[in-house]
Amino acid sequence: QVQLVESGGGLVQAGGSLSVSCTASGQIVLNNAMGWFRQAPGKEREFVAASNWNSGGIKYLDSVKGRFLISRDNDKNTVYLQMNSLKPEDTAVYYCASDSSPFAQTTPQAYAYWGQGTQVTVSS
Repeated sequence: QVQLVESGGGLVQAGGSLSVSCTASGQIVLNNAMGWFRQAPGKEREFVAASNWNSGGIKYLDSVKGRFLISRDNDKNTVYLQMNSLKPEDTAVYYCASDSSPFAQTTPQAYAYWGQGTQVTVSS
């Protein structure tokens, strides 16, 4: 069993930056792909970014490419999402997820474990 706990997030003005992190416990996720998803009110959960177990194979949602950066520290069982040049449309609850396979996926169904989510609000 894997427990994922997100931290970070908060309120920022448009154009600003925020970082969120996710630490896994209960089972080492060294060999698992890790991803970030987000869900805005009234919308479906959407893929944001994902990384293979070895920090390769990184994928991003088109609208965040060049602005967001996913990274992971397997020694700390932690994955990070650095968000720059934030826009109001980035406002959502951000969730980290752990896949049971080593390779990054973009669909929520591929992920077995989820954190509780952390709110990111970008004001205009």
